[in-house]
Amino acid sequence: MGKIGDGLEKADQQAFTRRPPKSTQARVKFLVKQLKTTRAVAELLGVSQRSVERYVTGQRKSPPAPITERIDAEVRRRWQPVVRQRARRQAATATGITVETRAQFGYTAAPGSTDDARTRLITQHLPPDYAARLFDAQVAGATERQLEGIVAEGLQEIYFKDRGRRAQGLTVDFTGIDYIELDY
Repeated sequence: MGKIGDGLEKADQQAFTRRPPKSTQARVKFLVKQLKTTRAVAELLGVSQRSVERYVTGQRKSPPAPITERIDAEVRRRWQPVVRQRARRQAATATGITVETRAQFGYTAAPGSTDDARTRLITQHLPPDYAARLFDAQVAGATERQLEGIVAEGLQEIYFKDRGRRAQGLTVDFTGIDYIELDY
C-alpha cells in the first residue's frame, strides 16, 4: 500500500473498540480462526505449516521480527471488520474525513500568479462525499495515484477554492507527499 492506503488503514484502526490480541499464540489462533486452516495461515505469513501449528500450541512463542510484523499486520487488517465498516459508513454519510498532510502543492492558475510547487502543511476537513469516493476507490482497487487525485480534488475545492467562492480557474497538483494522516 501507499501512503494514503496506509493512512486509511490507520484511521480504521483508530475505530477499534477492543485491542487486538497481544501474544503470538492468540494472534495466530485468531488468524487460523479467520482463514480456517493452518496451511492458509502459513501461506499468508510465508512460514511452514508446522511453524504455525507450533505458534498455535504455544511451543514457539517468539517468531523472528519479520514474521512478527507480518502476523501483527494481518491481525490488524482482519480485526473488527464490522466496527471498521460502521466507522467508514459514518464518515461517508455524515462526518467526512480530516486530512493532515505535508506535501508539494503546485498550481495552474490565472496569469500573474506563481505556479511553482511548494511544500505546505495543511489540515483540512473534507465533506462526506470525498470520504465515500475515497473508500469506494480503495475497495475497487484504485492505485495510489488515483487516491491522491481524490484527496487533491477535495483539498482543491475545500481549502484552495473555499467551496467555489474564490480562485475559480485554479487546478492543484498534489505531489511529493512527505506524510499524510487521515481521521474520521
